[in-house]
Amino acid sequence: MTIAFTKLHGLGNDYFFIDAARHKIADPAELSRAMSHRHLGAGADGIILVLPGETHPFRMRIFNADGSEAETCGNGIRCFAKYVYERAMTRETDFVIETLAGPNRVQLSVDAGKVLAVRSNMGVPKFERAQIPMAGAPGRVMEEPLALDDGRVVQVTCANIGNPHAVIFVEDATKVGLTDLGPKIETHPAFPARTNVEFVSVLDRENIVMRIWERGSGITMASGSGSCGSALASMITDRTERRVSVHLTFGVLTVTWAEDGCVYQEGPATEVYDGLWPE
Repeated sequence: MTIAFTKLHGLGNDYFFIDAARHKIADPAELSRAMSHRHLGAGADGIILVLPGETHPFRMRIFNADGSEAETCGNGIRCFAKYVYERAMTRETDFVIETLAGPNRVQLSVDAGKVLAVRSNMGVPKFERAQIPMAGAPGRVMEEPLALDDGRVVQVTCANIGNPHAVIFVEDATKVGLTDLGPKIETHPAFPARTNVEFVSVLDRENIVMRIWERGSGITMASGSGSCGSALASMITDRTERRVSVHLTFGVLTVTWAEDGCVYQEGPATEVYDGLWPE
C-alpha cells in the first residue's frame, strides 16, 4: 500500500500534502519525521493533512519535520488553499480553513483555474507575555534582554499570531548564524512551548529582511506566520508602518495589520510534484 502526496511550497517553505480523508494516517508524527528527512526521506519542512472541517469545509493539521504538531502555518495555509481548489475539492475562492490556532479565512486570486496568490487572515495578534507564552512579569516583550546558556545576550521582541515568535533585530539578517543562535533561543527555558526565532533587518518603513529558525523544523526558506511575527515586532517597536513587504530568500510576502485588528498575509503558493510513499 502507498500514500499519495503532493509537494507544495510557499517561497521555499515546503510541505507534503496528504488527503487524510483518503488515507488514514495512524501516526502522523512518525510519518512526518520519515518523509521530511532531507537525506533519508523525500525532504520537506513537514507534512500537512487535508481533512474535512467540523464547522467549515476544511481542517488542516501541520506536523513539523521533528514530528511536533504546529498550531498554524502561513505558507501552509496558502498551499492548502491551492491544493483543494485546483483539485476541485471546492469551487469557492473565499473560504475558511480550520487550524489548531482557530479558523483562517483565505481569498484566492485565480486565473484559468490556477491559483496565482492567496491572501489569508491570520487573526488578531497577541503580545502579552503569558499569551506568547513566555516566563516573566506581565506585559509586552519588547527588545527585552534574553541571556543564552553560553553567556551571550540577545534582545527579543515577541508576538503570537497563532504560534509563538521571538524576533531579534540585527544589522544584516542574511549573515546571522541560524544554526548557532536559533536552537538556543527556540529551546530557551523562558519559552515553555518553545518558539519560532526570526532575525530581522529593517530596510525602511515598508520593507524588512527576515531569516528564520523555525520551531520543530530548523532553518526554513520562508515562513508565513514568521513573516507576520517579524512584521508585527517591527510595527510595535515603531520601525515600520502597518503594511510591510517581508523579503525572504526566494521572494516577498506582504503583511498588513489592518484597522479591523487582524493580520493579513499575501503571497504565492507553488506545486512541485506528486508522489507515492510506502505505508
